[in-house]
Amino acid sequence: MAPKVVVLGAGFGGLELSTILSDRFGDELDLTLIDRSPHFVFGFSKLDVMFGRETPDAVRLEYRHIVKPGVRFRQEAITAIDPAARKVTTDAGTYEADVLVIALGADYDLEATPGLVEGGNEFYSVGGAERLRDVLPTFTQGHAIVGVTSTPFKCPPAPSEAALLLHDYLTTRGVRDACEISLVMPFGLPVPPSPDASRALLSAFAERGITFVSNRLVRSLDPARRVAILDDQSELPFDLFLGVPKHRVPAVVAASGMTVDGWIPVNPKNLQTRFPGVYAIGDVNSVGTPKAGVFAEGAARVAADSVIAELQGGEQPPAYTGEGSCYVEFGANRVGRVDVNFLSGPSPTGSFLDASTALVSEKEHFGSSRRRRWFGL
Repeated sequence: MAPKVVVLGAGFGGLELSTILSDRFGDELDLTLIDRSPHFVFGFSKLDVMFGRETPDAVRLEYRHIVKPGVRFRQEAITAIDPAARKVTTDAGTYEADVLVIALGADYDLEATPGLVEGGNEFYSVGGAERLRDVLPTFTQGHAIVGVTSTPFKCPPAPSEAALLLHDYLTTRGVRDACEISLVMPFGLPVPPSPDASRALLSAFAERGITFVSNRLVRSLDPARRVAILDDQSELPFDLFLGVPKHRVPAVVAASGMTVDGWIPVNPKNLQTRFPGVYAIGDVNSVGTPKAGVFAEGAARVAADSVIAELQGGEQPPAYTGEGSCYVEFGANRVGRVDVNFLSGPSPTGSFLDASTALVSEKEHFGSSRRRRWFGL
């Protein structure tokens, strides 16, 4: 009988791992891929939706299009995970696995930031991006704040991208001179592992009149007074607030007993948890890389190779290096690229390719190549 592999979550990590195992084992594979959503959306597409560059329907990739040997997709809500028994319960049934992979990502806790629901907006979920698509046209003057409320958070360059694209959006509408934009970030630099990328972003902010508020978090909003209260108790008045909400593991993961300090610890070499035959890849773990799709994808490759070695008998793959490339929207139809390595040395290192129109095409290829690989589209 084919070993049973159960993959929880069909994001970058779950899709890439399932694809690798399907390519390796074909019809001899018995893999169940479970996600509560009927579709996948690239993280960067949320900005496209938010600023009206794409419709919500255009950026959704339906999981029903997945046709891979040995892989069955199930749209179900996971209600319990027993990592010791490698047993998963959903709203439709129970699954037992020889190998269990947790790739459920991070959820958002809007209530953790007082006033955010009542007085602000978040742009990290598809729903939040859709709502902002309708809110932004009503903003014609005043102070817009893009603010991070907690760490860690997905895709660290995204708040910088949002600020730059907001500048372009307001300029196109002819109201930029009546508006102020501030970016509140918990880092001293926009992209700490890459000084060159940070210098480029700081220069872009200066050129566009965007205020960079470094080493600060937004702790709460006062909707009545329309002020954002930072972690040093200083206040910033706002007319429009675009927030990055607090991230946390899904509740079903927290209830499973796998987490330490809020996230699942793993062996950094192969992404295995302390439970035999159980892996955790992507945003749900605490391996030390940013919470971004490209790192989940890289971790999936190493975890998949480790699963193959475990099932077939053989040497474990080389250790996960935490390498990845992130595309950064600079606006004005230009994209930069940050190449970083988080785990190979004593500290993260990064390099930067200057923003250009050529990298716009490269970013488009990044998306289209994965659509073909994962969905055959």
